[in-house]
Amino acid sequence: QAKSMLDLLLDVSGHQMLMDGVFNSDPHPGNVLELFDGRLGLIDYGQVQRLKEDDRIALANIVFHIGNGNSDEKIASAMREFGFRTKLDTNEALAKFGAIFFDSDAEGFKLGFPTPQLYFESIMKRDPLVVVPDAAVMAARCSFLLRGLGSLLQQQIRTSERWQSHAQVVLKSSAQ
Repeated sequence: QAKSMLDLLLDVSGHQMLMDGVFNSDPHPGNVLELFDGRLGLIDYGQVQRLKEDDRIALANIVFHIGNGNSDEKIASAMREFGFRTKLDTNEALAKFGAIFFDSDAEGFKLGFPTPQLYFESIMKRDPLVVVPDAAVMAARCSFLLRGLGSLLQQQIRTSERWQSHAQVVLKSSAQ
C-alpha cells in the first residue's frame, strides 16, 4: 500500500508542477497524511511555488528528454532553454545536472559516490554551475524530497519517468 500511495504522491506532484504550474515544494512525510478512507491528505502548503508558463514548458522539456533517455545534447539544450548555465557550457555537465535535479541519484551511486551531494560536487569541479534559474530551485527540491521518500520505502524513484505523461501533455499543448 505504501508503494501505491507513493505513486499517487508522485503523480499529484507532477500534475501540480507541470500541468497546473502551482505545486507544494515541500512534500516530505510530515506533510502527507493517510486518511481513514485510504486517500492521501496533503497539508502545509507554506512552500507553494508558481511556475510561469514558459518555465513549465521548459521544465517539461527537460523531464521529457531525460525520461526518454535522449542524448546529452538534447537534455543540455533543454537545460539552457530553462536558464541553466555552467562555466564551460558542456553538454555532459548540463545533462548530469538535469538528471540530479529532475530524475534520480542512480548515476552517482553507479559511479561509486556514496551520496548525491558528493556526486554533485564532482561535477561542479569539472564544469561548475554559474546560473540556476529561480524557477528550477523548488522544482528540484520537490524531486529530491520525493526521491528521498522513495528511498525510505526502498523504492528507486526516477521523477522524470513518473512525470513523463504530464510533460508530454504540456509539450503537446504548447505546440498547438
